[in-house]
Amino acid sequence: MLRHVITLAFVATVVLGEVYFKEEFDSSWESRWIQSKHKDDYGKFKLSAGKFYGDAKRDAGIQTSQDAKFYSIGAKFPKFTNKGKSMVVQFTVKHEQLIDCGGGYVKVMASDVNLEDFHGETPYSVMFGPDLCGPGTKKVHVILTYKGKNHLIKKDIRAKDDELTHLYTLILNPDNTYEVQIDGEKVESGDLESDWDLLPAKKIKDPDASKPEDWDDKEYMDDPDDTKPDDWEQPEHIPDPEAKKPEDWDDEMDGEWEPPMIDNPAYKGEWKPKQIKNPNYKGKWVHPEIDNPEYAPDDDLYLIKDIGAIGFDLWQVKSGTIFDNVLITDSVDEAKSHASETFEPLREAEKKKKEEHDEQERKKLEEEEKKRKEEEETKKEDNDEAEEEEKEDDKEDHDEL
Repeated sequence: MLRHVITLAFVATVVLGEVYFKEEFDSSWESRWIQSKHKDDYGKFKLSAGKFYGDAKRDAGIQTSQDAKFYSIGAKFPKFTNKGKSMVVQFTVKHEQLIDCGGGYVKVMASDVNLEDFHGETPYSVMFGPDLCGPGTKKVHVILTYKGKNHLIKKDIRAKDDELTHLYTLILNPDNTYEVQIDGEKVESGDLESDWDLLPAKKIKDPDASKPEDWDDKEYMDDPDDTKPDDWEQPEHIPDPEAKKPEDWDDEMDGEWEPPMIDNPAYKGEWKPKQIKNPNYKGKWVHPEIDNPEYAPDDDLYLIKDIGAIGFDLWQVKSGTIFDNVLITDSVDEAKSHASETFEPLREAEKKKKEEHDEQERKKLEEEEKKRKEEEETKKEDNDEAEEEEKEDDKEDHDEL
């Protein structure tokens, strides 16, 4: 029996992994997060569960509260490295305001970052999350820093743009692969070297190679035996043969009359000799490539040696976005477990409450429309009655006369 208990405890430890940072936002959240002082007019976050939720306490997050503002806050946690293990960054975003333009991403930073001076140019290791602006920008950013330079993912990952809460998950693995999930479902994956320009190209064009002067890459050529027909040359426009000089035309007053021009039906356009296969055609010349001397493989593309802070550095035109359930761990199972305790209950509850609210709004609009039509009908009937009474009065006045 004891051996069975020990085995279960060991399995649980292996599966769950280690949680480096977890924030579910409660009334004490401001004691853990640092407001940047880089600017004196940053927007303020407030604690809110929004309009639709299941449990007010569990589903509360921090919400942007002022329009057309930059926001910049961060939190620190014990320094760690992801060497030899996965790193999972996960959080929820709800654009309750039907956002028109604004960010919804997090930045993961080193432990020595000065969060009181946190701003858009502050170095970070990972930037991840949705960014929306008008109909043209609805993307999920996955930006990785390598050797001091930020690199955007080359794939297009579409962000959610509705009013509901969505779960964003980034998984970086020690085999230099990654996966992006939205609401627990994979939306993109691959390897770091292929999907980011972190390393120089493996191959480059040979700088010493050039196309030979006698290389003929024209597949077709003019037929040297083809000649232009003698009757080919015709003017594009000719005088209209059916036009007649107006009878009232005065040459002295109006000048010499000329008929209007029309398209020449005999015009054939510019003559070109017919094309034939070029006997000297060698195909398209391809610039030969060589190994890039600047390329060197790196098995540690995924590696971040110092991880110790996370923050929101955003611009929002229309405020109202709610962030919650921020998690950094080395275990995908831990991330799934946390989502099942936080995101899943909220998703079901808010969907139900929003549907109920939308139904109430629909009925309200129907009632208002019905009332408006009834008022218009009553007003029309009153006007009709008034017109009839006026006609009767006019008739009586006429009879008396």
